[in-house]
Amino acid sequence: MKITIIILAVVAIVFIIIQIFAMSAQRNIEMYPYKVEQKFEDFEVRTYEASLFSSVQLPYKDYKQASGRGFSILAGYIFGGNERNEKIAMTSPVAMSLEDTMTVMFMVPKKYNKSNLPQPNQSQIKFVEEPQKRVAAIAFGGWASDEKIAEHKLKLERALELQGIPHKGKFYFLGYNPPYEIFNRRNEIIVELSDV
Repeated sequence: MKITIIILAVVAIVFIIIQIFAMSAQRNIEMYPYKVEQKFEDFEVRTYEASLFSSVQLPYKDYKQASGRGFSILAGYIFGGNERNEKIAMTSPVAMSLEDTMTVMFMVPKKYNKSNLPQPNQSQIKFVEEPQKRVAAIAFGGWASDEKIAEHKLKLERALELQGIPHKGKFYFLGYNPPYEIFNRRNEIIVELSDV
């Protein structure tokens, strides 16, 4: 009985240490910069700065396959899978287009541009310059799934319709947490707004 209690105590301590590490690591990660323009009950309107992304397009429609495969390919690049074997800092969030063929994207840290980035070893990785844009964003917690993404995408569409705010129909999922982080998980659906 004592051994079981000791094992459970050690597991609990390790779990707590991992969660504390995950939360503190999140604070030091460079984020996709934006300003909040307006808050509504269910969503907010933001302006995102122009930013450079590494991206990979995948022939998947479901979140689990696309996020797993896309993350693996892009993480390989930033962990040294490039011509200089250079490690590039992780950024947040991981973005994923919600289309028939999903594109997974990591923001490139601001110290890089297309001319000084090392070339990836995998040819399917492309660099995409996203211009400044206005978006509507809706947040949800827990672990993302196709069902939760569809539910919040629909909720955002309906909220925008109620407010009479037109959008371009191009939705993205944004995930902010590593899979081992349990608490304070943050997910968002964003859609680019039409010019008024």
